[in-house]
Amino acid sequence: MFEAFQFEFMRNAMLAGLLASVACGIVGVYVVVKKIVSMSGSIAHASFGGIGLGYLLKFNPVLGAMIFTLLSAVTMGLVTRRTKLPEDTAIGILWALGMALGVIFIGLSAGYAPDLMSYLFGNILTVPFTDILLMAALDVIILTLVIAFYKEFLLLSFDEEFGIVVGMPVDALYLLMLCMVALTVVVLIRVVGMILVIAMLTFPAALARQFTHDLKKMMMLSVVFGMLFTFGGLWISYALNLASGATIILLSGLVLLLSYAVTGLRGKVKARGGPA
Repeated sequence: MFEAFQFEFMRNAMLAGLLASVACGIVGVYVVVKKIVSMSGSIAHASFGGIGLGYLLKFNPVLGAMIFTLLSAVTMGLVTRRTKLPEDTAIGILWALGMALGVIFIGLSAGYAPDLMSYLFGNILTVPFTDILLMAALDVIILTLVIAFYKEFLLLSFDEEFGIVVGMPVDALYLLMLCMVALTVVVLIRVVGMILVIAMLTFPAALARQFTHDLKKMMMLSVVFGMLFTFGGLWISYALNLASGATIILLSGLVLLLSYAVTGLRGKVKARGGPA
């Protein structure tokens, strides 16, 4: 594996994995704790409209994805908070509209879209340095927002009703949280792809929650797990010549399932009065 680092694309892949792990580790904790996994999946799939727009207008599809994810996040937040439309219905509508727009835009664009599969399923080995710079900038924005509004997000995640009572602008904070999810989708889209983004948002955070319920510790553990999954999946995919994004997700999913199995077994042992 180490001899592979003589290649620039492998060094870029490691940098991209590191940056993606930071974003998904931090924001993924909010996604899991706040139980907005389905909404995050809808935002991720709506990004396909922006990817298609990028192909149609001949600019970086990642920038198009960022525009669409932010618009989708704000729209989703406003619709679920200020209308009587059920949340699951709004999720389905936004999900379908984003995908449909992407298909139409790509169909209208001239020529063949050669990198389309990398946006759908990810290819960490093809992330250019310009996208790494964009990922780093988005990481800085996410970290800044989390540090600035940590107490507010903590209250929003665990006791939103109390936040309303004390006069906290919960709707605005909720929209801001969804926008952070949108930015994280953009960070992850070239690593694991639009379709697999939801897994990287949830698997490391869900695993971290097995070990602690302290939000800060959960975030740190989630970032570490994300790095281990990304680097481990990258090594396995390199060694076995497998798709990198799918391998990262498969590794993280297997570890998460194993963790749940061990936790369940320990619970049964304790219930029977055996050693923990």
